[in-house]
Formats: sequence, C-alpha cells, structure tokens
Amino acid sequence: MDFIDYYQILGIDKKASEEEIKKAYRKLARKLHPDINPNDKEAHKKFQQVNEANEVLSDPEKRKKYDQYGKDWQHADQFERAAGQRQQSSQGGQAYSNDFGDDEFSGFFESMFGGGGRRKSSQAKFRGQDYNSELRLSLRDAYTTHQRTLTINGKNVRITIPAGIEHGQTIKLKGYGAPGVNQGPHGDLYITFVLENDLRYKRLGNDLYVTEEIDLYTAVLGGEVTFETMSGKLKLKVNPETQNGTKIRLKGKGFPVYKKEGAFGDLYVTYQVKIPTNLTEKQQELFKEISQLQR
Repeated sequence: MDFIDYYQILGIDKKASEEEIKKAYRKLARKLHPDINPNDKEAHKKFQQVNEANEVLSDPEKRKKYDQYGKDWQHADQFERAAGQRQQSSQGGQAYSNDFGDDEFSGFFESMFGGGGRRKSSQAKFRGQDYNSELRLSLRDAYTTHQRTLTINGKNVRITIPAGIEHGQTIKLKGYGAPGVNQGPHGDLYITFVLENDLRYKRLGNDLYVTEEIDLYTAVLGGEVTFETMSGKLKLKVNPETQNGTKIRLKGKGFPVYKKEGAFGDLYVTYQVKIPTNLTEKQQELFKEISQLQR
C-alpha cells in the first residue's frame, strides 16, 4: 500500500494544532462536497481523501500512530507487541523470528527493529488488513430501511441499511476484511455510502426541499393541490393571493432520522406559479378587464 501524506492532503504542517486541522478540513470539505461538484469524479475522490485524513489526524491516538508508523499505522499495536516479544526473546538468549508469512509486514518490521534469526515458523498472530468500499444509493433508497446483498471475498452477504443514512457515512462490518496472518482474526470492512443527487428533492440534514408548480388561477383564487412525496400523495391547501416563491413548512414530513424510529425532519415546499400560455381572445380580454380594474 502506497504512503498517503494526510498532512499534505489537508494542506497543513505536521505540527498543526487540533483547531488548525478542523479548520482545514471544514474548508476543503465545503469546497469538494459532492453536492457542489455532482459530476466531478476527481473532486469526489479528493473529498474521500480529505475525510480519511481528517479521521486519522483529528484523533490524537491515531495521529500518534500515523506519525510513527506512516502507512502501516493500523498495525501499530501488532508492531509494538512483536517488539516486546523480540526484547523478551533476546533477553532469554533465543533467536527472534520475523518470518510472519507476510512480506510487506515482515519487511516493515525488519526496517523498524532490524533483522534477527529465523525460526521455521512463527506463532505470532496478526489481524488482517481492513477493506474500504463505497456503496451508491439514491435518495429514495436512503429514505426507507432496506436490505442489500453484497459480494465480499466471493461470498454473498446481506446487510440491512437503516433509513436516514447520511452521504459520506461509514459503517463497519466486523470480520469481513482480509484474512489474518498465522490464523489471526480477519480485518473489518468499512462501507462508505454515496448518496446520488435527486432531480426533485434537495436534502439538508433531515429536512427536504421541493418546488411545486401551481397554476395562476389557484394562486390568485386559492384552492388545493395534490403532489407526490417520498411517502405518498399529499394534499395541500393554497391560500388566495399566494405569491410566486411562497415557501411553506410541513413539520415531520421530511427525511427519516437515522436509527430513530418514527422521527422525521421537515418538508419545505416552495410554490412556483405557472403563467398561462396560448390564451384565447376571450381570455385576453378578461385579463385586460382585470388589469383596468387595478388602475
């Protein structure tokens, strides 16, 4: 695995404070967010890297391991345990083996602690590498709890995706990563969700925003309109003399709150008044009469 310089990704110095890390992350996340760059694959890739860098550098413990072990920071605990075993073996006059059956791991360990004698086999067990993957969902998919079948290491795994999942949110499937070394435990699988933009709805947190078209006559005289929501048809009352761009709030009709049964955000509807076209002569005359009454 190639080394990724998280400091360079965030554009900060290695001595940066927690506040400087947070500030740099927020600035880049706003700039590269998929909602702002919906068709820019490169921006999306950089957005993922920025999230990964922030996840490591904003955690003091992870940052310490990263600073010391670089790309192998996730194996820090194994390295330190193995170093302790090496020291004990040396004190006991026994040769220490770094033959773990993993060339990359073994090579790194030798570079850190120096080569040693080899035994025919090592009893040390090491956890497997974690896997990272993306799962793309439509906004409507994320609206309801549903199941998906994934193929992982040649096996079909069914997972349940709770309603209200956020864009960029990551879940962990324990034990679905790479196999461990010397029968050590498997790594984990981290799935990051990518929510695609919806043509009709815009989501901000748990709130939904939609524009609904109404005709001129309903806007002027009042009436009712029926439109489709993610949960079904909804009938709304339109007040007389409703202006173009009028926004109404429907409490509890927005997006479901993640893992909170029965909790929803709000739905904001903006009315767009449609001006009639292809008027008949009679209709034009009537509009002229109305305009004269306004004078």
